[in-house]
Amino acid sequence: MSIPLFSLILCVFSSLRIVSGHAALWHPSMYGFNVTMQTFSYDNRPVAPLANMPFSQWWFHNHLSYPPHAQDVFELPAGNSATAEIACNKGATTYFASSEGGDVEDPNNPNDVCPGSPTSEYHTTGLSDVKGCGLAIAYKSTVADVQPADFTIFSVNQTCVWSRFTEFSVPAAMPACPNDMCICAFFWIHSPDSGSEQNYMNGFQCRVTGSTSTVALATSKVARRCGADPANGKPNAVPGNCTYGAKQPLYWFQAEQNNMFEGTYSPPFYNDLYNFKDGAQNDIFQNYYASIPVPGPSQTALPVVAVAAQAAAATPSSPMPVSDPTPVVAGDSTPSAAVPSTSAPGSAPTPQCKSRTSAFSRRHLPDVERGSGPSLAGELRSATRRGRKLHPNRRSDLWKPF
Repeated sequence: MSIPLFSLILCVFSSLRIVSGHAALWHPSMYGFNVTMQTFSYDNRPVAPLANMPFSQWWFHNHLSYPPHAQDVFELPAGNSATAEIACNKGATTYFASSEGGDVEDPNNPNDVCPGSPTSEYHTTGLSDVKGCGLAIAYKSTVADVQPADFTIFSVNQTCVWSRFTEFSVPAAMPACPNDMCICAFFWIHSPDSGSEQNYMNGFQCRVTGSTSTVALATSKVARRCGADPANGKPNAVPGNCTYGAKQPLYWFQAEQNNMFEGTYSPPFYNDLYNFKDGAQNDIFQNYYASIPVPGPSQTALPVVAVAAQAAAATPSSPMPVSDPTPVVAGDSTPSAAVPSTSAPGSAPTPQCKSRTSAFSRRHLPDVERGSGPSLAGELRSATRRGRKLHPNRRSDLWKPF
């Protein structure tokens, strides 16, 4: 009896290890959707964090050899919202049927990112400590052609990661994809208060639907740290130091091909600190700005919105964006209009839950009967979690001044 009992215990704790920690965007359109703990010689599940890795390992999570089915595509409705499922384990999502451990969703809280675990498992001390995540798009239909500079962040949710069902607002002016296919990616960097320096990236096939514009995206540029940053001695935002318009994802803390060089305890975030407004990034198009001054810590001039962009925003029949950078226009004497908000992420509206039925895949997984009731794994899982917190006094100086 001792051998079967030992095997049972080993199996239970193995399943706990699979359920615990971190988070990923789950959808059949993603690269590595069916990668498990055993696929690679190291833990390279979609939820595994990326840090200090060579480019070949962190780019697309090294999942390019595990592509989705050609018909599995995440749809981005122009001018509306797309609902993504973010979770610590595929078993906590609509797609539990293909998960190693089956259904682990909490029936009493279906919006739980990491059922049975504390919030430290997805690296936050609470809603006020979340730092946001972003979706990026590359207007290329072949993933092998995509390079880091090709991605543009088009949507940000500043209360991410917090809810399994997470809303991402899509700009109304998004043009259609070439050959009806684009390449997208989910990016997330968490707070340093609950975990070590880590990046998260999940690539997936996507397409824009309901497009009414043919204006291309502007060339994406590297985001600059310009929002209020009290933890690093910068109590006030410096709007002249911001990058306006199309911005690249934050590539940070890897062994190579970074575009961010912040210190260990001063990570970059997808929020006002880098001028990523909550919601659709409506200023990413070529015709949005008439002029953008060169950013800098002493820059006082701010971008001028093009007349066409002003007219589109003022048209009652035009789809209104969820969020807008509202930079200063010509003749406007209110420079504070372009100052990134200093409000805490917790003050942003909580994303609303939607139906668990995914509307974004052309193929559907077979229905599987969900189990109910407590399990030994669930009880043990809730008893074995611990957070990794960094002491505030250990924050290093910033790598560079504004």
